[in-house]
Amino acid sequence: MKFPTRYKTPKIDFWLRLFSKYVTLIYFVFNNLNLQGQEIPESYKITVDSLIGAMPKTYSEIDKALYVSRNDTVMMRYFAERSEAKNYLEGQAYALNQIGRKYRDISQFSKSFILHQKALDAAEKANSLEFEIFSLNMISVVFRRTDAIKAALDYSQKALELAESVKNPSEGIKRSINVSLNGIGNIYLSLGQYDLAIEQFKESMKLEEALGNKLGLAINNQNIGECYEKLGKLDDALNSFRTSLAYNEEINSDKGRVICNNSIAQVYIKEGDSKKAVEILEPILVQAEALEDKDIISLIHINLGWALMNLKRYGEAENHLNKGLEMAKKFNIPSNISAGNDFLSELYSLKGDYKKALEYFKNARHFEDEIANDRNLRYVNDMITRYDSEKKSAELKMVSKENEINKLKLRKNNATLLISGIILALLAGIFYVLYSQFQLKNEKKLLTLEQAMLRSQMNPHFLFNSLNSIKLYIINNEKKNAVHYLNKFSKLVRKILEASSLREISLDEELETVELYMNIENIRFSNEINFKVIIDKDIDVHAVKIPSLILQPFLENALWHGLSSKEGEKYIALEVSLGKDGFINISITDNGIGREVSEKIKEGKVLKRKSIGIDITKERLANFSRDYLNSFNVQILDLYDEAHRPMGTKVILHIPTI
Repeated sequence: MKFPTRYKTPKIDFWLRLFSKYVTLIYFVFNNLNLQGQEIPESYKITVDSLIGAMPKTYSEIDKALYVSRNDTVMMRYFAERSEAKNYLEGQAYALNQIGRKYRDISQFSKSFILHQKALDAAEKANSLEFEIFSLNMISVVFRRTDAIKAALDYSQKALELAESVKNPSEGIKRSINVSLNGIGNIYLSLGQYDLAIEQFKESMKLEEALGNKLGLAINNQNIGECYEKLGKLDDALNSFRTSLAYNEEINSDKGRVICNNSIAQVYIKEGDSKKAVEILEPILVQAEALEDKDIISLIHINLGWALMNLKRYGEAENHLNKGLEMAKKFNIPSNISAGNDFLSELYSLKGDYKKALEYFKNARHFEDEIANDRNLRYVNDMITRYDSEKKSAELKMVSKENEINKLKLRKNNATLLISGIILALLAGIFYVLYSQFQLKNEKKLLTLEQAMLRSQMNPHFLFNSLNSIKLYIINNEKKNAVHYLNKFSKLVRKILEASSLREISLDEELETVELYMNIENIRFSNEINFKVIIDKDIDVHAVKIPSLILQPFLENALWHGLSSKEGEKYIALEVSLGKDGFINISITDNGIGREVSEKIKEGKVLKRKSIGIDITKERLANFSRDYLNSFNVQILDLYDEAHRPMGTKVILHIPTI
């Protein structure tokens, strides 16, 4: 389902906006006709008139007066009309958002979007930042529920950006920040980025605890449970679902109880206890139907069909699965459509009707592939955009550091001028300046090395080639490989950026980074390279400290100078062993073509690329070794067979530990 996105482009198409306004107008005319035939309690009218007379500006003030009636669409429409007639725009925005939320909960997403969009227009006219942020978050939820991931992310990020721009936010804006964080977490959850999603939910949960918002705590615990379930951590998932259920019991939320119990039952099915799951699902199906949330009803039918199928109650299972699938199709719930087709395929296979089983299986795969491809392509494009942004940010930081160096030079010159008239002071100044120059030279050299190291690690060719390789998986419908390598790529970029700010890291962290690097590079070698890491059992890789990001240049050399031109079996072995006199030895061995043959190939090329990564690494090792009693040492050995034919290269790094 596609809706117009306010913040996606600077200017909204005129005719699209005009069409949206006419649809909204027709919708409200019909609703007003329905409203005229229903009685509004006199006490409620008095409350509304009193509220409009006072015209409070914040969500909490309005909600305090209308909390009991906010789920009643008839009363909310009355409040919206009266507010619009009296030009009380904050009240109008509040009422329209509540009606939109109600329609969203019964899966009428088109109506919900129109209402939230009109609420956003009212908030903008009122210049009410709080209601503008609230409306943006509500629209984001509608898009997320219909799997329009990019649009949902745009609205959540815009809401978060506006909320965080406020220096002294009100309680309402603080709650909106939590909603935005939760929304972004749910988007990561939809994309399969479960660790990133958990980070967002936990951040939101901290803020909800500070506000004492038990509903927010219930929602975030539920979402974290869903992440753990997807990761296969079923015990952790159950604990999170039960925590969420306890909060929902405290606030007496029927909908929260139904959602939590459905999730708990789903975990029981995965653990093999379908009987226990049925005992939970059958009573909550009745409760869900009373709530009229089609998404939840559809999912409970599907889970109940799944559990009954496991209990060999095929007739009942088929009935529930068909009901869940039909409802998912009717209200456009993509994830439930895919799941319903999957379980019906399995059911007909168990019943021996393989023709129907194949038909449902194809439907499930087709629908799942469409969703996955759309999500992953959008995510890859977002990754490229974010990389460009991070690159610009890094360039600004480099300029800032150069300015700092220039300031230090100016201070030195000023100091020299001040003491030039006095001989004794001049001598002291000379020693001071010489010492300062020596220190500045070392600091500048270290800074230059670190910047050069970061540039070599964040090589644009490597990054864009990696993204293009991942995109090829997506184009070839290899979605599991795409998501797998995309997770590894994002983790590698994050680790490189984190490590670049540290002078030293543990050997364990360094090995994890190079394994990620090799996994990504191996895509371009069609996964032909056999990469092994061998660690001596007497070495504690967590305790050994080394300069950050020193192994990657040697692995890159082995790949592109040793193995890229080699035919047949290809391998790289990274071995960590104990050396003598407090040293750790790290060797990188490849079975490539050797340095002599590689140099001849390079001489024959028109474009000769000089590899500076190893030279930078050697300088960094020399600089780092000043803090140790011993010094770092690097050996590069050419390997030959008995006939003196090249059979690879071996690099040995001697790392001091004392």
